[in-house]
Amino acid sequence: METGLWLRAQYFPKPGEDWLAATNREVQAVRQCVGICDVTTLGKIDIQGPDAAKFLECVYTNSWTNLAVGRARYGLMLREDGFVMDDGTTARIGDQHYVMTTTTANAAKVFQHLEFCHQWLWPELDVRFISITDQWAQIALAGPSSRDVLRKIVDDAYDVSNAAVGYMAAGEVTVCGGTPARLFRLSFSGELAYEIAVPARFGGALAAALMAAGEEYGIVPYGTEALGVMRIEKGHPAGNELNGQTTAHDLGFGKLLSKKKDFIGRAMAARPALMDQARPNLVGLKPVNESDRLRGGAHLLAHDAEPTASNDQGHVTSAAYSPTLGHSIGLAILKHGASRYGEIIRVYDPIRNGDFLAEVVNPVFYDPEGSRLHA
Repeated sequence: METGLWLRAQYFPKPGEDWLAATNREVQAVRQCVGICDVTTLGKIDIQGPDAAKFLECVYTNSWTNLAVGRARYGLMLREDGFVMDDGTTARIGDQHYVMTTTTANAAKVFQHLEFCHQWLWPELDVRFISITDQWAQIALAGPSSRDVLRKIVDDAYDVSNAAVGYMAAGEVTVCGGTPARLFRLSFSGELAYEIAVPARFGGALAAALMAAGEEYGIVPYGTEALGVMRIEKGHPAGNELNGQTTAHDLGFGKLLSKKKDFIGRAMAARPALMDQARPNLVGLKPVNESDRLRGGAHLLAHDAEPTASNDQGHVTSAAYSPTLGHSIGLAILKHGASRYGEIIRVYDPIRNGDFLAEVVNPVFYDPEGSRLHA
C-alpha cells in the first residue's frame, strides 16, 4: 500500500489466507509470541548542536531540556494555529545529539517546519539538522518473546535486560557481529517492543537475522494492517485522528501542553473555542451487538436521535476487527466524549447500510495499565 512516498506491505498471507485471516494471525502472533515490522518509512531527523534541546523546547509542546542521554520521549507538535500537526518520539543519544521520528506522511512537512522555525524564528540558535530517513533502515521487534530474540542478535558486550534497557531507553549498540545500530525501547503495539535501526544497506540482513533468531519463538513478519489493529486496540491516535482538525485536548494530550515555557501554537491553542469542553474528543467504541461492524466515517448520534446533520455528534475515525477481543472496535471523535463512557449511542452509516448501537468506552482497549510494554 502507498504510505507517503513509500510502499509498505499490508500483510503477509500464507496459502489459503485472505487479508483478514492473515492480519488476525499476525496480531495474535505478536500478542502471544513475537513479530517484526519494517518501520523504515517513519521520518527520521538527526538534530545536533549546543542549542538542540532549546530548539526542541520551541517546536514541541512538552519539555526536553530534562531528557537524559540514553532516553527517548513522546513529543507533540502544534501548528501556529494551535491544532496538532504531528507526533512522534525523539531520543537523546548524546549531550548535543537527538534523533527525532515523525509520522511517515508528515516527514517532509515536519522537516520543512523545522527549517522555517530555525531560519526565520530562532536563527540565533546553534543547531543543525538533516533528514536521515533514507540513511537508516529500522525494524520493530514486538511481543512477549522480543527480548529473547533481541539477545540473540545484539552483540555480547551489551546488556539488554529490562534493568539496562527499560521502557523508552535509547542508545547505540552493535548487532550481528559488529554492525553499528541504534536500539530504542518503544512500542506502538502495546507489547514489550524495540526498534532497531541500522545503516540502510544492512536492513535486509537485519530482517533476515531477526527471522532466523526468532524461529524457535514462532516469529512472524507483520504488515500495516496488523500494526493498525494493534494501535487501535491500544488507543494510539494516528493519521486519522491527527487530521489537522484536532487539538491536544481533543486527543487526550492536554497534559503535554507545558505551562512553563513557550512553544509554537501555545497562544492560539488557548483560544476559548479550542478549550471548549463541548468540543468532540477521542473515545473508544464497541458495538452492543458484537456481530455489528464499525467502519471509519460512520456518524455518531444520541441513541434515540433522528439521523440529521443537526443531531450529528461526531464520527468514527479508525475501526478494525480485534482478534484479541473477538469483535469490532473503533476510535472516534465525539462531543463531550470523555464524560460519556458507558453511554449507548447510535452509529449511523447510510452509505454502507450501517445503523446500530455502540457503547462509548475508554479508547485504550488493551492492557490499560501498560504492564505488558513495561515487562
